[in-house]
Amino acid sequence: MGTINENKIELKAIKELLGMHFFIPSYQRGYRWTSQQVTDLLNDIWEFSKKKHDDYEFYCVQPLVVKQISDSKKQEYSLNVADRWYEVIDGQQRLTTIYLILSALADVISIMGLPTNLFELEYQRSVNGIDCKQFLNKIKNLQQIDESYIDYYYMSMAYTTIIKWLEKPNVNRGDFCNTLLKHDLDENSRDKANNIRFIWYESMEENSIKVFTRLNIGKISLTNAELIKALFLNRSNFGSNNENNIRLRQQEIASEWDAIEYTLQNDEFWLFLKGVGYKRPTRIDFIFDLICDQNKLGLMEEKLRLIGTDEYKTFRYFYEYFKINRANITECWREVKGYFQTFMEWYNDLELYHYVGYLIEYKYSIHLLLNEWHKPNEDKEAFVNWLKVQIKKVILDYSKTSTLQEALEYQYKEDGSDKRKCKPILLFHNIQTIINQNRNNVENEKYKIGVFYKFPFHIYKQENWDVEHINSNTTNPEDSGETQKEWLLNIYLGADSKIQEAITAYFNESDGDRKQELYAQVQDVFPPQEPWTSEEKNRLWNYALLDSSTNRGYGNAIFSGKRRVIIGKDKGKLIAIPRLTKDGKLLIGQEEKAKSSFVPLCTKHVFMKFYSVASNDANYWTKEVDAVGYLEDIKVCINQLEE
Repeated sequence: MGTINENKIELKAIKELLGMHFFIPSYQRGYRWTSQQVTDLLNDIWEFSKKKHDDYEFYCVQPLVVKQISDSKKQEYSLNVADRWYEVIDGQQRLTTIYLILSALADVISIMGLPTNLFELEYQRSVNGIDCKQFLNKIKNLQQIDESYIDYYYMSMAYTTIIKWLEKPNVNRGDFCNTLLKHDLDENSRDKANNIRFIWYESMEENSIKVFTRLNIGKISLTNAELIKALFLNRSNFGSNNENNIRLRQQEIASEWDAIEYTLQNDEFWLFLKGVGYKRPTRIDFIFDLICDQNKLGLMEEKLRLIGTDEYKTFRYFYEYFKINRANITECWREVKGYFQTFMEWYNDLELYHYVGYLIEYKYSIHLLLNEWHKPNEDKEAFVNWLKVQIKKVILDYSKTSTLQEALEYQYKEDGSDKRKCKPILLFHNIQTIINQNRNNVENEKYKIGVFYKFPFHIYKQENWDVEHINSNTTNPEDSGETQKEWLLNIYLGADSKIQEAITAYFNESDGDRKQELYAQVQDVFPPQEPWTSEEKNRLWNYALLDSSTNRGYGNAIFSGKRRVIIGKDKGKLIAIPRLTKDGKLLIGQEEKAKSSFVPLCTKHVFMKFYSVASNDANYWTKEVDAVGYLEDIKVCINQLEE
């Protein structure tokens, strides 16, 4: 049976580092903290020391990643073999700064009777033949260092910054020393001190450079999840002396962990639950954050205050849990899997996927959804009904109306400034249409299949979707050459090749009579439709969801031109709209490969004339047949929120 890599993790107060031995290998860059970074750390510690804390609070410094050095490596590095040495993989900048702060406070520390023995820092690299350890020991007596000694220059600058900061009249150096070093190491009261602690992460990986590269060169920081994983795989948390049983449980948790992370890395699943822009490299952090935020492990109030609010809050939440419930790893892991299984159930259910995904798109808190889902004595049907009520609230909130009927009849402004108010209606029309189609297939004796198509929230969230007019209300103007040109440009995309040739010839023709003949030829194929009023144009029946790139692709084209662009988009092509050159010539753009071929189902239905009860003019979106049928279908879907 394979072994599990048990990285060790705990919180160590600075006092616990005193007397320890740290080796900074040469693959690390030298010390580079600026005066501002040093000042920020000093200010943070001082602000923490001035606050009124309960007995459990502490200030947490970011992770210190180390690896214990073997005896053979100690000899290679010329280190004292009798001492326990740790190779610093990540955190040497913070560790060196703490060393400089303690050095600057040495006199005060001695007077106060606090420990005066510093931890030892040994650097593999030297600068211009000067040993770094010797430099640090003499730093108090040195003058400003020349910039050619770059590592020592930064160390000297940091030390000078510390000295000047400690001389500020509002700084009590005694209080500052107490905050740094006062710590009762008795196991029964070790938390009852206001102090500074490192997240101590002891790596068991063979290749330290590989770990360093991941944390520094790759800019992938040590995440809460990675720290928490070390807690879950720590053998002391399994409450058993049977090595085979421990290894089996470690393998089981590690395997389930990887399976959860693998699923969360699938954007189709992930962007159903979350929006774009999640910065952490591991997504299982999301589940741990939820458990922490909802206190699902039941930590007492004083422990919740202890964990703080910084980026490592979630790790400390689990750290405190395992200190109290060291042998209760099964219950803790069950909570993690429970969240994941809930998300999988939502994702795989026809209604839950679409209704939950809709509400998450409109910024509904996942906490609120989970709380409703976990209410006792409520089944799936009750949860679905609750989801419908929330969707109705979203629609009414956006439209600023009191009933769904009013929302459907809302008159949008002529300038289009409030057209986004109908976006929730249009999105719901899409998802409810998909739900209804899937239900029909499930009920069909021939198919009896489950979900065969889902609304792709992952694509929808990654593209810039908006509300656009279906009918641009392009008429057939004849009063001037310029309006004729505009109309012909709008006709071009929807025309067949013969008419496109006539339009091109019109723009290339200089003879006025011949131009009018070509113009009349186009008019015979595209007779003018009855014009829409401004009020009719800016109603729900004339709006659809469309991404911004496609909308730019067809501009103000008539319906048939837009239809051609939509068909191209569905095939993965972006059709360029024709343009006029400065001298009035027609410039035909080339087709391009579209970034996405996704067109929302109901938008596709609009341009297929899916909602029309009878065949009518294919070139235009008509009020009497197309728009009325479209609006009626929207009403049917919206009315299902009232059922």
